[in-house]
Amino acid sequence: MAQTAFREEYVDADGFRIRFMEAGQGAPLVHLHGAGGLRVTPAHEFLSRHFRVVAFEMPGFGQSPPNDRTQSMPELASTMARAVDKLGLDAFNLMGTSFGGKTALWLAVQAPQRVQALVLEAPAAIRQQGAESPSGSAEEIARRLYAHPERLASIPPIDPAVRAKTQPLVQRLRGPDRDADLEKWLPELPTPTLVLFGTLDRVIAPAMGRVYKDLIPNCHLVFVYDAAHAISTDRPEAFAEVVVDFLERHEAFVISRAETVIHP
Repeated sequence: MAQTAFREEYVDADGFRIRFMEAGQGAPLVHLHGAGGLRVTPAHEFLSRHFRVVAFEMPGFGQSPPNDRTQSMPELASTMARAVDKLGLDAFNLMGTSFGGKTALWLAVQAPQRVQALVLEAPAAIRQQGAESPSGSAEEIARRLYAHPERLASIPPIDPAVRAKTQPLVQRLRGPDRDADLEKWLPELPTPTLVLFGTLDRVIAPAMGRVYKDLIPNCHLVFVYDAAHAISTDRPEAFAEVVVDFLERHEAFVISRAETVIHP
């Protein structure tokens, strides 16, 4: 299949110059990346065949300058909401990966009338006690993030300078394993929500997914076989299939709302 051409753009919001990658047409789908920064994956390409995908590079990550200003996750969520404002998107679907899953959840709590549906990929908002971010060599990090790193054609090398720049920001914003300030709002969140975990996730215990299902009234939980923390990289077609169906159908979502849901 031909690859979708993502174009690089910038938007000025909340005092930051924020880079984003965009492709596709249709209903907008805003993506907030994980602690490793923005990377366009095959899953983005699959999704862009159905939606206008806008994948942001949040301030302090990747190519952006160090971010010493943002002091909390709610503050980062507010900044990203202003970035979406600058694109003229009054209502949009929102997807967050790992670290960005917590940012996305805060944004949905802050502006539930704007977020039409929420997708959380291995979200880091609710973590098992003592959960630690992947660390060590590039090979050690890859073994924790991916189910089968040896099968990937290429894993972008970790730039030590970028990693050194972002680590203090991630540690400052990640918050406690269980964030009472966030969780108190979740029972009131009206947004249709899809939570996905890989069955082989070695970063956040997949069992944490049931906490989201218990707390969020309109929450679907899907476990993806043979995927680790980076679900959309390990199994991009399966990931995109579930996400597209959910975003297009919401309550008519093909996956049932049973206590345990497995996607083959």
